[in-house]
Amino acid sequence: MTALTDRFSRAVDYARIAHAAQFRKGSHIPYIYHLLGVASLVIEFGGSEDQAIAGLLHDTLEDCGASHEAVIRTQFGDAVADIVKDCTDGTAEGKASHTDAEARRRDWIERKLAYLAHLRAASEQTLLVSACDKLHNARAIVQDLENPDVGTRVFDRFTGGRDGTLGYYQALVEIFSERVLPVARTLDAVVDMMHVLAGAGSRTALA
Repeated sequence: MTALTDRFSRAVDYARIAHAAQFRKGSHIPYIYHLLGVASLVIEFGGSEDQAIAGLLHDTLEDCGASHEAVIRTQFGDAVADIVKDCTDGTAEGKASHTDAEARRRDWIERKLAYLAHLRAASEQTLLVSACDKLHNARAIVQDLENPDVGTRVFDRFTGGRDGTLGYYQALVEIFSERVLPVARTLDAVVDMMHVLAGAGSRTALA
């Protein structure tokens, strides 16, 4: 059983303030929705309080800036900060440095391939948080694919487009399955549905 203390409550507030002006892609849903969803999945799959807090804060460096790392380390400890750092495939500052579409796509591919390589050797503590993040995102994509008002246009929101996004999620499934994470089975089923609804052929990993 995962016991949650005042640290978790403080982390919710930290995430709420850090992401206050942000929304989920293609929606008016406050970004905190995703962070709470990831933390909930971490708890569902047996994660610790440190992992649940990291679930709340996993996008802080990527979306709000690298300066948050030191603050998170001070307020929530090294274990949380290390997981958050491990779940980050690029900072807000780094992403902002690429201005044209082709540069953003090249950067996206490089970051995703580097992150996949990083996950193959990442700690089990990091893997659970990362997998729960990807599961929550994959479910959101499937939900949009099932919505006739959105459908395959959901992939227009992603730098990798349809094929890049599908390939990335397939690679994630393979890594999490190789590392024998229980959550991998659930993610695999969602990614399979994603491919079906996207009208894709064989499931080919990003490489």
